[in-house]
Amino acid sequence: MTFKQKIYQQYHQLVQDRIDVFKDMIVALTEDSKNDAKGSAGDKHETALSMMHLEQEKLNTKLKEVLTQKAVLDKIDASLVAETIVLGSLVKANGIYLYLSLALPKINVEGVNIIALSPQSPLGNKLMGNKEGFTFEINTTTYTIESVE
Repeated sequence: MTFKQKIYQQYHQLVQDRIDVFKDMIVALTEDSKNDAKGSAGDKHETALSMMHLEQEKLNTKLKEVLTQKAVLDKIDASLVAETIVLGSLVKANGIYLYLSLALPKINVEGVNIIALSPQSPLGNKLMGNKEGFTFEINTTTYTIESVE
């Protein structure tokens, strides 16, 4: 497995773990509401059920967001090596490894920090479609693309 494929795998696992957590939380809330429905009566019961329902809606919204992220990751072919920067490219610029995919947390693979960024971000937007050796500036910082995988 290549370095880029390991990065893809770790980000894919991170997103899948988030999906699993949200699904587990939704199931737990559903079970709680069923159990609460059996033993309570009155206004307190209605308020508790309403609060659980609101929380469940929030979790469903977050789950949809993460499923959308997974759909973007699923479109990436981690074995593809392009000369120009595309979705799924691993770019080294100014000694920093940038993974063009989604705005996700920084990870460490084989002792190397990787920053995932969205192609829609200012930096991602400047990188897209460019090649090794391209130089550009963002917020008074000059970046030079050292390598593209």
